Amino acid sequence: MKILGIDTTGQTASAALVEDDKLICEFTLNYKLTHSQTIMPMIAEIIERSETDKASIDCIACAAGPGSFTGLRIGAATAKGFALALDKPLVAVPTLDALAYNIFETGKIICPIMDARRNQVYAAFYMWENGKMLRLTDHMAESIDRIIEIAEILEQEVIFLGDGVPVHREKLEQNENFLFAPSHCNMQRASSVAALGRVLAEEGLAKSGDEFELIYLRKSQAEREREERLAKEEEQK
Repeated sequence: MKILGIDTTGQTASAALVEDDKLICEFTLNYKLTHSQTIMPMIAEIIERSETDKASIDCIACAAGPGSFTGLRIGAATAKGFALALDKPLVAVPTLDALAYNIFETGKIICPIMDARRNQVYAAFYMWENGKMLRLTDHMAESIDRIIEIAEILEQEVIFLGDGVPVHREKLEQNENFLFAPSHCNMQRASSVAALGRVLAEEGLAKSGDEFELIYLRKSQAEREREERLAKEEEQK
């Protein structure tokens, strides 16, 4: 199965082409440019450099959130556009699941954390068992203090990764059971989205492009600000 993977849910933009167990090509950029500037050129370069006939792509896998609201929508629009134009199925891959999938077959707990600002992170806890990654918790939007509390309750070594690590590393380093993934696997990678997307597609979870849905764990900043403004106006009446 040949899968095009896309992830624009965080600070990193990434696109990859994976065929069965072979990574054909991957481009990842975590530097200043917006995802709207980078993701389409990345995909075009992958297709051109690998001499891939777009019709030979069997499935599109797209990171579906949680994450940046703007990034989520850019990735979704790109993935849906390809899926509908090529008449190919699209599989939604939870961003946190794909991040955790960067770490393979460890006996330790894995906890990807994405910076959600306001001292919050998007997070979930995972472990590997008999060659399969299991999610131990729901996807969460919680304070970093709450995530640390959950991790300490587990009483096991926990590997942290994601763009929330540099933001909260000082707190995390206070626990000697907390470890940090190295640079080659601590951020979003479209190859992980594609690889996990293949697993989900084989489980029958691929859908048509117009059925693709994003995962939002909290309201956007604009929605929150609007609600706060309306609440203040109501108080002043």
